[in-house]
Amino acid sequence: MTTSKPPEFPNGWSAATRYPDPAIIHLDPSFANYHLVLSAVEKLASGCRWSEGPVWFGDARMVVWSDIPNNRMMKWDEETGAVSVFRKPSNNSNGNTRDRQGRLVTCEHGARRVTRTESDGTITVLMDKFDGKRLNSPNDIVVKSDGSIWFTDPTFGILTEYEGDKAESEIAAHVYRIDGQTLKPTIVAEGILQPNGLAFSPDEKILYIVESRGVPNRKILAYDVNADGKTISNKRTFIDAGPGAPDGFRLDMDGNLWCGWGMGDGLDGVMIFNRDGKPIGRIALPERCANLCFGGVKRNRLFMAASQGLYSLYVNTQGVKGG
Repeated sequence: MTTSKPPEFPNGWSAATRYPDPAIIHLDPSFANYHLVLSAVEKLASGCRWSEGPVWFGDARMVVWSDIPNNRMMKWDEETGAVSVFRKPSNNSNGNTRDRQGRLVTCEHGARRVTRTESDGTITVLMDKFDGKRLNSPNDIVVKSDGSIWFTDPTFGILTEYEGDKAESEIAAHVYRIDGQTLKPTIVAEGILQPNGLAFSPDEKILYIVESRGVPNRKILAYDVNADGKTISNKRTFIDAGPGAPDGFRLDMDGNLWCGWGMGDGLDGVMIFNRDGKPIGRIALPERCANLCFGGVKRNRLFMAASQGLYSLYVNTQGVKGG
């Protein structure tokens, strides 16, 4: 059930035909608790330019994800396996999640805003400015159990004409919270060098945030969520990524972080860290994984948005609700 090195993909990727899948790598004996031996990585879709922000719709049994440079959102149907366009244009959408009422909440690079898709299909702008200054390019997003919306706002989407529209930044890269009732925005974290993926621990007492331009290495930071549930403190480095590039991530019910990872041979795929920050497992993919989510009928299927494709793997755990 273990392998000492990742599989090689010299001529592209093909599904494993024998169990256990050599793409699932144990870095610590504890990962055996999460590895379903009779499960293999499946490729569900291809043909994208930069896949991001997958979100599971259990009521529709589908995954929706962003294809940022193609200015569209895609969907994969679990019942039929069909892949189709969910929304186009999408304002170069990036991160997606659902709120506690099941509504789609989206980060949009092109429009430099965060939106909510209502049950009737209309779109509500939740935030596009702070103190009169335009946001940069909202990137990744989560909704807390109290209905508040937390998102990161790096400049990646305004640096070139590829993932949005090239423009000057009007405000520093921050992490924001939008109140679920009043929609009032506040800055919850400053001074992070290009904040990216973010997620809460299962008990919502810790907020993890990727620092994509950390020096000398990229990092996953950890903050304590204060008793008010609205502010954070005690910034610290939870994971030093070394040569790796963490991006979007989600947590399982045991508090393990399943992190989209890259970039390069031996790095591309998903890294799994336990609640102490120790690497315990890896899922090797032929493409850099940008983001992921848990879904399926039992929330035990991992969906991985990786560069030009969408992949999945059944695992022996469940994702945190709302993730």
